Amino acid sequence: MRDLLSAEWTKAWVGRAWLILAGAGVFMSLLASLGYASEPDKKITEQHVDLTTITNDSVRAWMMTFLFAALFGAIFVTREYTSGTIGRSVLLGGTRSRLFAAKALVGTAIGALSGLLAVALAFGVTWGTLATSSHSPEITRETWLIAAGVFACNVLAGPWGVLLGWIIRHQVGAVVALIALTLLVDPALVRLIPEVGKFLMTIAMSSVYRDGKPELLSEAVAFLVIGGWLAIAWFVARKLFLTRDIT
Repeated sequence: MRDLLSAEWTKAWVGRAWLILAGAGVFMSLLASLGYASEPDKKITEQHVDLTTITNDSVRAWMMTFLFAALFGAIFVTREYTSGTIGRSVLLGGTRSRLFAAKALVGTAIGALSGLLAVALAFGVTWGTLATSSHSPEITRETWLIAAGVFACNVLAGPWGVLLGWIIRHQVGAVVALIALTLLVDPALVRLIPEVGKFLMTIAMSSVYRDGKPELLSEAVAFLVIGGWLAIAWFVARKLFLTRDIT
């Protein structure tokens, strides 16, 4: 299994997908973070917020990176079908079950790396932006909890993308599905039917990075919900991968 994990880890960095997705995630998060942390004096005067709120909002903005961790996980699987190398990967992996588990583990590790990068940049950008206005971040316990939530969401998004990749198998389809669920479907449902929408994967993650909306689940329940979605996706993805034709 160690050799298989090493091979899959190496395979994950082939091509430019990781660089493009990491760059896109950093760029979008950076824009949002700068929007929160820029001109703090104006925000304090006109919007009546304090530096603690500005700091927390700026750090929280980096939660956007979890979408790109999920996209990477999906592409990590589906490009094997696109390139026609999935059959060879199964043969080299020994069994379908071993390959399935290896990709899930590597996807989780990539999510962890994405989370570490997001947290490091969240604090760095917040500090640098506030420093241009002669301010320093006011980091509280809530700030650390938000940062931990951002990291956790990235870790969880990695295998979520991998599992959806196994289920959908088509690269464009998996990418479109993830973007639609994250940015359109889940947010729309939580507005229309909040009693149902708060149990969706993306909205449960909002609880983890402490979005603060009153309709959200508690963190403990949100983790259970996320675990449930991952368990369902794992069962469906594994069942389909073990029973469907590989090609």
